[in-house]
Amino acid sequence: MEIKEEYVDIDNLIVSYLSGSLDEADLTRLQRWALESEEHRAYVRKQLEIGFSSGVTGSKEAFNADAAFASFLQRSGLRQETGHRHRILSRKILYRAAGVILLVLMTGIGYYQGKRTVKDHFADIVLEAPLGTQTKLSLPDGSVVWLNSGSKLTYSQGFGVDNRRLQLEGEGYFEVARNEEAPFEVQTRELNLRVLGTKFNLKNYADDKEVVVSLMEGRVALQNEVKAMPEVHLVPEEQVLLNKKTGEMRKLKTSVTHANCWKDNKLFFDEELLEDIAKKLMRSYAVQINVADSLHDRRFYGDFVIGKSSIREVLDAIAATGRVNYTYKEGKYILY
Repeated sequence: MEIKEEYVDIDNLIVSYLSGSLDEADLTRLQRWALESEEHRAYVRKQLEIGFSSGVTGSKEAFNADAAFASFLQRSGLRQETGHRHRILSRKILYRAAGVILLVLMTGIGYYQGKRTVKDHFADIVLEAPLGTQTKLSLPDGSVVWLNSGSKLTYSQGFGVDNRRLQLEGEGYFEVARNEEAPFEVQTRELNLRVLGTKFNLKNYADDKEVVVSLMEGRVALQNEVKAMPEVHLVPEEQVLLNKKTGEMRKLKTSVTHANCWKDNKLFFDEELLEDIAKKLMRSYAVQINVADSLHDRRFYGDFVIGKSSIREVLDAIAATGRVNYTYKEGKYILY
């Protein structure tokens, strides 16, 4: 299919912008063209929205920004030249420039210098795993994250440019790509975590009484945001429990084998309180469960596969211990 002549011209402007050689007049022309119609806006967005959507699709193949840009150059009919305008760009520059144009397209804000520092103007990307589901995603730096049901992950479009900082609400399992120049940071209200490259599970739902960090590989540093104290460091097969009310932290040497089994649709209870088990069941099966006050101190052991066991089968197994009964009334399971 023949490419419109005006699109070839626009492609030239985009390449010049990404390489930092676009002057103010042409930058203004590119911005105005992008805002003339939804077709123009979609076209420029398609050319530049790399990493921010493709990187979170759950695909097993990592997104290759360099290959995508090479494809873009080929589509525009340009050839990569050495020592001139159309040089191969680093992933860092590409993410930075894409963030600028995306913000222009979404808000209409003008930028007057192509090389302007824009790290403070990146928009946030918010990813959520609805109740009853788990979500796997790839971050722009090559790290992989699994989000448990009812969890939310927030990071900047500039993730990986100047830092690798993100916020987590809920539970996530992280396999972090190593980068000694840019530590990987996970921020929660009560606890901040910093690593270079590792595998760990972090659980901190809003209604949890404790924050739980379980380390599988590598090393992590934990900063208590509830109570002032020195950093706590974990090594593999260690776990930290932070009391969200008092700020007290406990470090345990324990097996973390089952800490992230949820990403494989498995439920594992190791003498857990019934109240905490109910929370897991509500998130995993997207149901409502009420636990009688008299049962809050009861603990149970169990091992289930969500795809093979229904919520009623799980509750039947718990009730079979003779220590609890349940009924279903007005859209809720009631444990008594």
